[in-house]
Amino acid sequence: MLVGRAKFAVIFLSVSLAGTVAPVLAKKKDKDKVPSSAGDQRHALHALNRLTFGPRPGDVQRVMAMGVDKWIDLQLHPETIDDSALDARLEPFRTTRMSTKEIAEEFPDGQEIHQVMNGKKPRPADAALRMVYQVQIDRQQEKKARQESTKIARSTPYTNASADHFVTNAVTNTAMNPATNSSMENEILTEANHKNAHNSGVSSTAPPVALTAEEQEQARRREQKLYSDLEVQQLPSLPPEQRFKKVLGMSLEEQVALADSLRGGKAQEFLEGLPPKQKETLLAMNNPGGVVTGEQTQAKLLRAIYSERQLDEVMTDFWFNHFNVFVDKGVDRLLLSSYERDVIRPHALGKFEDLLVATAKSPAMLFYLDNWLSVGPDSDQSLGIPAHPSGADGRPRPSRPNPRKRPSGLNENYGRELLELHTLSVNGGYSQRDVTEVAKVFTGWTIDKPAEGGGFKFDPRMHQPGPKFVLGRRIKFKGEGEGLEVLHRLATSPQTAHFISLKLAQRFVSDAPPPALVDRMTKTFLKKKGDIRELLTVLFRSPEFWDDGAYRAKAKTPLEFVASALRATSAEVDDALPLTRQLNNMGMPLYGAQPPTGYSMKAETWVSSSALLNRMNFALALTAGKIKDVKVDVAQLAGSNSPDPPQDSIRILSVLEASLLNGDISKQTHDSITAQIATAAANGASVKNNKPGTDTDAEAPRTDISTIAGLLLGSPEFQRR
Repeated sequence: MLVGRAKFAVIFLSVSLAGTVAPVLAKKKDKDKVPSSAGDQRHALHALNRLTFGPRPGDVQRVMAMGVDKWIDLQLHPETIDDSALDARLEPFRTTRMSTKEIAEEFPDGQEIHQVMNGKKPRPADAALRMVYQVQIDRQQEKKARQESTKIARSTPYTNASADHFVTNAVTNTAMNPATNSSMENEILTEANHKNAHNSGVSSTAPPVALTAEEQEQARRREQKLYSDLEVQQLPSLPPEQRFKKVLGMSLEEQVALADSLRGGKAQEFLEGLPPKQKETLLAMNNPGGVVTGEQTQAKLLRAIYSERQLDEVMTDFWFNHFNVFVDKGVDRLLLSSYERDVIRPHALGKFEDLLVATAKSPAMLFYLDNWLSVGPDSDQSLGIPAHPSGADGRPRPSRPNPRKRPSGLNENYGRELLELHTLSVNGGYSQRDVTEVAKVFTGWTIDKPAEGGGFKFDPRMHQPGPKFVLGRRIKFKGEGEGLEVLHRLATSPQTAHFISLKLAQRFVSDAPPPALVDRMTKTFLKKKGDIRELLTVLFRSPEFWDDGAYRAKAKTPLEFVASALRATSAEVDDALPLTRQLNNMGMPLYGAQPPTGYSMKAETWVSSSALLNRMNFALALTAGKIKDVKVDVAQLAGSNSPDPPQDSIRILSVLEASLLNGDISKQTHDSITAQIATAAANGASVKNNKPGTDTDAEAPRTDISTIAGLLLGSPEFQRR
């Protein structure tokens, strides 16, 4: 067996991720074309490392056969690429295709449940959806009852009456606990009688206190729930079509018991074979919002791993990060799917101005940066002027302002981030006054009933009247048109052109890209009116992109690392949720960047001893088959299916270097692993490559192969792209 992963992490840290760790590309003189030696393996590998989430086995050869330039052009036009295989993988995730209104109705949040519980909204007519609401309402009522009981217990001296109250609470709690039994109830009643005896001077052997009718009903519910637990245990053995029908026919107590039994990852067996909508319904009984975010994160990761339109996925991720919203801010949970699907993705390779306007009008952005609540200080709403009655000309009549409705309500969050992060950059030449004036311009840009999935609307009563002055220019008063004018000016600004060009060069070239490249891209941005596809074409044809200094100059983010490891190993992912949890551990939860800056693309954020150790742990777990619902055939990666499979350790290492890193590995990394193999051999361990079923002692050799594969995925070479 090879040495421990912590020791290997120390070894690999000696190879700095800040330096070049592999042979480099030759310099290219012609800035207008991809290298003429398009069949060169290293050029193909470089293109794949930059335009995709990492090469799969055979990708380098396919790109070489097509030609790097043709392959890049194909990726720049994703609509021409068949991605039906990915569509099949995404089919179970209904919420990624649903409208925000549909998500709000089928996966209610706490506020929606509360309104139905209090009779402000009717219960759904659909039986399956009504079941979700009923279970959630039952839990809210139970929680409220516990809180009230605790409050009373803390504020009331202990008396005989409070002992009775203790019994009531105890029976209620045991009624909701599937693990309890009649002996527990007896213990509770006995304890209550002991306390009664202590307070009244009566012997503790006195008869038990009598249960009220309410307490008897609670005890009955507890017995019913114990019976329900037995019923729930039998349900997985039923055919799927009968299983869900049986659940719909259960009592509320039984449905609550079922929901409890599906918590903590115990749902897989029960959900096996059910259609997607039925699975979602049963999972929503516990956490409606978790179903939505879970499907969104899984879909994002599966797209990164399996999509043939890799550049489109890279750019969608890039622009989402640039126009970041945070999934855990209120109703953004409902709005996130539409934001990425309808706002970011369609414009990922289009015109920057179109993308900028789409994000500005997106309910997700309006909610995230609070602009939907921004009210002009002198607007009708702020001054308390009613919309009606109106005069003969249709304009509101003057009205005496209501002094109790005079807060300005102006919110500068979106105005500031629009200038600093979305367009001009922090050094874009604007002032605090510009931020305030831009905020006034966008007053009235709001959301129609956000909790119900409403879309963008412009509310003139919230809008600040009068002209505004932005970046030294006067903006005439024209309602919604003011915002569109400001967005146009920002989208066509030289400062914006430079900032966007710089960020793209940082993503695809290096953390500190050559200024000459950024300048040429800036000119293209202005000349082509912010055409992102044209901008990328200039970037990918530039000598700086193909320069030797750019080769493996970028450290992978956790998302890029995980996706590239799964692609390199041809992993089969049956459930992506365990992988999303791995990303959480690495500090990059999907859609989980709380600040508007999004996640950093620079190495300094992600390169550290602890980060490398976390990645090493993931890599070793992946190749050892220890990531739940993710399968990797390391024996096949090591050439077990070849006519002449390698048998000794060094040959196996060589084959794995070729399959996982296309042979592009530094001498130092190779020697480090070779030395450890030699140490293991000296200690009596061996590494063989046997096909499954051909050797009774095959498991130990395969474990060693998986360790070598994991170490290669954790190497400095694989950490860079």
